[in-house]
Amino acid sequence: MDQAPGSPQGPKDQGSQDAQSVPTCYRHPDRETGVRCSRCERPICPACMVSASVGFQCPECVRGGSGTGHPPAASRPRTLAGGTVAADPRLFTKVLIGINLAFFLVQKAVGDRFTDSFDLIGRAYVPLLGSVEGIAEGQWYRLLTSMFLHGSYIHILFNMLSLWWIGGPLEAALGRARYLALYFVSGFAGSALTYLLAAPNQPSLGASGAIFGLFGATGVLMRRLNYDMRPLIGLLVVNLIFTFTPAFGISWQAHIGGLVGGVVVGYAMVHAPRERRALVQYGVCAVVLAAVVVATLVRTAQLT
Repeated sequence: MDQAPGSPQGPKDQGSQDAQSVPTCYRHPDRETGVRCSRCERPICPACMVSASVGFQCPECVRGGSGTGHPPAASRPRTLAGGTVAADPRLFTKVLIGINLAFFLVQKAVGDRFTDSFDLIGRAYVPLLGSVEGIAEGQWYRLLTSMFLHGSYIHILFNMLSLWWIGGPLEAALGRARYLALYFVSGFAGSALTYLLAAPNQPSLGASGAIFGLFGATGVLMRRLNYDMRPLIGLLVVNLIFTFTPAFGISWQAHIGGLVGGVVVGYAMVHAPRERRALVQYGVCAVVLAAVVVATLVRTAQLT
């Protein structure tokens, strides 16, 4: 067994003195501790302790697996949904906000021609572009690009605030990969329902479909953790009132499609059995995306 750093070897007459001394953390020599890593047995202070199934482990053993026969990823701390705990749990939320803001700046700089080229429209003649445009014309990319466009400063302000408040905690709870899957699948679900049910010449844009998906998944997560859901329900009700108020001109199809998609994917993320968690989670995402493709094909056949 390796001797802990700071415990010098000496003659036998110093053994009793060494036995009485308190070892110091191998990563923080100025901190005394009586706890040792359950794998390598080096002394570790509370700041370095990582809870394990038996005792505590040091960060190096957690990262490296320490000869357990398991890959390092098997020893990393996991979120409730099985994702890897990240140093910055809001990183992808920040990235999404940045992308939305970048698109909005381009909209303001280029003008309506850029917006008309990438918003969600079924099939219609667009005077500014001088041609018939839309998803039915093979422009399927509009299902995605419309999720990053906004119609006004108020529109993007409320959406980005909602994304920060709802998305940040959800990203921390699910992990980055699952969070991104939830965001984009919900957004596609909202876009597909809009394309399927809205008038073909009615343009639609905004991140609201994806954000309503985050609302739905947050509700599933809060119920799973037995949190008080009344604040979330109240906020959702207010948003739905605005959604169905004709004066605001909001695409209710995008909100409802995103909400339903978020609930379905969120349930799979939170309740998937541990032994086949990734298969169930991403399998449900694939099923929802398949429904998006079917809805898009059906509507395209109707319009062409």
